[in-house]
Amino acid sequence: MAKIKTVSVKEMQELDRKAIEERGVPSIALMENAGKAVSEIALRELKDIKDKKVAVFCGCGNNGGDGFVAAKHLFNKGVKVDVYLIGKRTDLKNDPKINAYLLEDAGVKICEISRPLSVDSDLIIDAIFGIGLKGEVRNPAKDIIIDLNKKSIPIISADVPSGLDADTGKDLGVSIKADITVTMQFPKKGFYKNKGPEYAGKIIVVDIGIT
Repeated sequence: MAKIKTVSVKEMQELDRKAIEERGVPSIALMENAGKAVSEIALRELKDIKDKKVAVFCGCGNNGGDGFVAAKHLFNKGVKVDVYLIGKRTDLKNDPKINAYLLEDAGVKICEISRPLSVDSDLIIDAIFGIGLKGEVRNPAKDIIIDLNKKSIPIISADVPSGLDADTGKDLGVSIKADITVTMQFPKKGFYKNKGPEYAGKIIVVDIGIT
């Protein structure tokens, strides 16, 4: 059995930097590719999209930007999407800010939240934190993640389950327990260590044009 190629956070960030700075790939194109890939896996899991609903939980960083893109593509395919931002719209910068505007231009409202809430959906997309998360997960994200894990709704995580250390496989106080992790370009080392296998669920690797 061939050994799976995995990367550390530092290695992934360097691959990302090289694609953008040395190969001239626009960062927003990478985000578009990532979010579209997540939406395609979500569509596959939903099967028949008639009357289906998806709740997308986003943070203010690039992982949240992936979530905005995924929501846009799902909405354009006819899926009802509810998009929740843990934080303020004014905290969004660069590519996530642009994709938030594009999502709202498409007709989807972004709802700012600061506490857990009732979710009426067939699928949840977790785009709260990415591989760059450092330190313990704090509220309100902590309570929201705990609540999402209690729901009997399948969860797809974008790149990494939010709260999982992508190097060590340990949770940073709390982590999403994903049914599927759609990870970009390469699996992360932490998926196969400690709590990684439990939290990452089924790992699907997608090519977003970094290498």
